[in-house]
Amino acid sequence: MTYIDLRSDTVTLPTPEMRTAMAKAEVGDDVYDEDPTINCLQEMASEKMGKSAGLFVASGTMGNLIAVLTHCQRGDEVIVGKKNHVFVHEAGGISALGGVHSNQLINQPDGSLLLEDVAAAIRPDDLHEPVTRLLCLENTHNGCGGVYQTPAYMRQAAEFAHARGLSVHLDGARIFNAAVAQGVPAIELTGPVDSVTFCLSKGLCAPVGSVLCGSQPFIAKARRLRKMLGGGMRQAGILAAAGIVALEHMVDRLGEDHARAKKLADGLRQVAGLKLEPEVPVTNMVFLSLRPQVHSTTDELIEKLKMQGVLIGATGERQYRLVTHYWIDDAGVEKTIDAFRIVLR
Repeated sequence: MTYIDLRSDTVTLPTPEMRTAMAKAEVGDDVYDEDPTINCLQEMASEKMGKSAGLFVASGTMGNLIAVLTHCQRGDEVIVGKKNHVFVHEAGGISALGGVHSNQLINQPDGSLLLEDVAAAIRPDDLHEPVTRLLCLENTHNGCGGVYQTPAYMRQAAEFAHARGLSVHLDGARIFNAAVAQGVPAIELTGPVDSVTFCLSKGLCAPVGSVLCGSQPFIAKARRLRKMLGGGMRQAGILAAAGIVALEHMVDRLGEDHARAKKLADGLRQVAGLKLEPEVPVTNMVFLSLRPQVHSTTDELIEKLKMQGVLIGATGERQYRLVTHYWIDDAGVEKTIDAFRIVLR
């Protein structure tokens, strides 16, 4: 059976253009800084992010970890949201591998952190306490429903942190979704921060990789940490070639995913037994839950939908996330709505 896979945009396959580019990619040893395709990708990425340098890494998790370890020393503290990917979904890497303490704040509905909460979390100059070194933001915000922060908030938060001696890292895994949804260039969201990681392997469809961007000195230090973590991938220009295609051809079309997510949500709101918040989706993520009259367990609904050819993921007890992407077309949206109607009738 061919499934309509809505579990995540990480399930995207490389496009035919990417496969061609990968087969033809000129490569070299990237640990020696000699892979021309990787160098090209890094230059493209850093320019789009408004930074002077970039570093190709295996994943967004690796990029975020390297960023935190570059900004912080062991025993330092990072201020981060309780729902941020860095805190929830990255296996505690900043603490386990970096010895970096986290101070978790409550995320607002749009994923942002209140600046008064940030101010209250900054440690005093006291030898008993860790040194507050870094503010970590996320845009779009996965844990808060695929919502985004505005350019105004990003500028305000960065200026606020910098005025208090903090650096700012942005987990921008889906930063282009945030930019397209607001009709602004990504640089308006990333320019104010000190470093940013974005993923090539989600909505942009590349098979592997993320790029960490920052200043030249920052990336020089980050490059050493990437090597320490086993991220020197040698002739990885074969992978970077797909990333170049992603940046050239896959960003502007993200609005199609957002439109299909809205169409999917509108259809699912008409299905008895489902609950969706009226303001979602904002980008390419549809979050829903089962109403009390539905007696299926979390896993039972997933299995019933799988039998109908639709794959979805759970985010909690009887709560689910559906993510649209390049490989979900209009017919797939309609089939998904029909599948929910069938299993919940």
